[in-house]
Amino acid sequence: MEFIGVPLVTLIRSLGPPLVVLAVGAVLLVRRRPVRARLMWAALSVQLAAAALPFAWLLLQAGTGLGGRTVVGLAMILIQPGVEALAWLLALGAVVASAPRRGADGARGGHAAAPGVPEEGRTVRAAHAPGGAGERPGSAHRTRSTP
Repeated sequence: MEFIGVPLVTLIRSLGPPLVVLAVGAVLLVRRRPVRARLMWAALSVQLAAAALPFAWLLLQAGTGLGGRTVVGLAMILIQPGVEALAWLLALGAVVASAPRRGADGARGGHAAAPGVPEEGRTVRAAHAPGGAGERPGSAHRTRSTP
């Protein structure tokens, strides 16, 4: 790394935390298998790429002789935070994205009936009918006398 003018200690201090986050994230993704695992893999990879981008840029400059131009350096100053923001947006998208619906209704392709609305072929007891949901057990045959 001395070739690009960056001490190895600086490289380790810059890339160490993203590498640890990638390792811990990989272990969690493999063990837990979340619904949007691909988005999280992409977020972890983009975050590591964002951390490595300045060093890749310095290698490109040293290899091609582009160093010393302020316009090129200014573009890099704007690109790296944008890539980091993209990594955060991918992680946020993986967290808040709705999970695919699974279950009996999802397997048939049908929609679940709204609460209280009967599906085809089923009947619903009224709450006021004898033995309905609104009465106590055993009170269906009692008569009430009014004064």
